[in-house]
Amino acid sequence: MNEGQNVKIINIDSISKVKAKMDGAENVFKQVPIASADGSPTFSFRVFSIESNGHTPYHTHPFEHLNYVIEGEGCLVTESGEKKNLRKGDFALVLPNEKHQYRNSSNSETMVMICAVPKEYE
Repeated sequence: MNEGQNVKIINIDSISKVKAKMDGAENVFKQVPIASADGSPTFSFRVFSIESNGHTPYHTHPFEHLNYVIEGEGCLVTESGEKKNLRKGDFALVLPNEKHQYRNSSNSETMVMICAVPKEYE
């Protein structure tokens, strides 16, 4: 096998956006640039676009959630109901079983973020 044969490089603009199929999500679209189908041994990278006044479900899962905001601004709603502001360039870590929700607080701009999760949850 030649060196670099398993390397994958893909531009986000070449990946179709699909409406997120999550109960409780509003105006959320998903792209999956790196997944288990690509041979990723541990993580999947998903890109979520949360449109104006949109949000993910208020939910939990049994693994950590690693996020990076690429564009826009919004907030991370914690289990206690606290809203932690997020903006372009911010990273967020949600620990396993911690209830959370991402919200776009803009009336006009889309919030775009990378979401890294175990490949089994893609």
